[in-house]
Amino acid sequence: MPGKEARLAELDSRINGAGFWNDPQVAQQVSKSAAGLRNETDDWRGFERRFHDALELARLGDESLRAELDPECTAIEQELEQRSFKAMLSGPYDDDDAILALHAGAGGVDSMDWTGMLLRMFLRWAERRGFTTEILDTTEGEEAGIKSVTIAVGGRYAFGYLRSEKGVHRLVRLSPFDSAHRRHTSFALVEALPQVALDDAEALVDPADLKVDVFRSSGAGGQNVQKNATAIRITHLPTGIVVTCQNERSQTQNREFAMRILRARLLQLKQAERDDEIAVLRGEYTKAEWGSQIRSYVLHPYQMVKDHRTEHETSNTQAVLDGDLDAFMEAYLRQGG
Repeated sequence: MPGKEARLAELDSRINGAGFWNDPQVAQQVSKSAAGLRNETDDWRGFERRFHDALELARLGDESLRAELDPECTAIEQELEQRSFKAMLSGPYDDDDAILALHAGAGGVDSMDWTGMLLRMFLRWAERRGFTTEILDTTEGEEAGIKSVTIAVGGRYAFGYLRSEKGVHRLVRLSPFDSAHRRHTSFALVEALPQVALDDAEALVDPADLKVDVFRSSGAGGQNVQKNATAIRITHLPTGIVVTCQNERSQTQNREFAMRILRARLLQLKQAERDDEIAVLRGEYTKAEWGSQIRSYVLHPYQMVKDHRTEHETSNTQAVLDGDLDAFMEAYLRQGG
């Protein structure tokens, strides 16, 4: 808590400094960060006072206070358990909004249908938590499903929770696209990225390194076809990273979201490079390859969802596909993920 209070004091100093609002976009993000930290520190100090008040009452040794004290102690224990879990969401970007990207993998049309199922699962999960969601870019499959989709997820700790979902998700089921109704295995890749602050030194982008293309958004035809060029494609020349955003919005908004995605991907690239260097130094480097699934969803010949990192599993596959993911996320975080 002292570290967060020191960070809040630093942000307050920036907010009160001369010229703070010269860049409204950065100023808005700094103000939002300060408001979040203020709420968190005030909340912790309130809990601390509540704990000390209960402790003082207990020290009195007055039996007449037991009826009041017992339920309060139980409530404090439960809240402390919740707070100890949230303390695991202490990574540098854990309390940020998130960008979630889903990509169909091996499995043909089944994998594209599986990617659509995962999209619905994550949208339901976000709705359960009261998070906001916005689909930024979608490439639909030729026959069914989705080839790839990018979603902005807004809410406190959105990235902290969703980083547990990064990796390959495998589905085993009787294929609705197979005339013989045989069992098929499909794969989809899930990426979770933090929505990085504009002034984050780790994700600053030199405009000279960018190639920006404007084009018409692809639509479903008829009245949905874009008559104006509003979609944005940004290529980061030094790395070759390409991001697009074409979600039926203005060109300015598409460009803003494309830049958010680009900054997040550049941050991810830097982190991956650091992790690889550390792994090599430790002698434990192994190349991540397609097919190393983190979780399996088996719908036939039995019902089971199993996370291969934590061994957490459930037979209630429908609940999971309807967005009941918290137990899997918590198991991953409690394991130190």
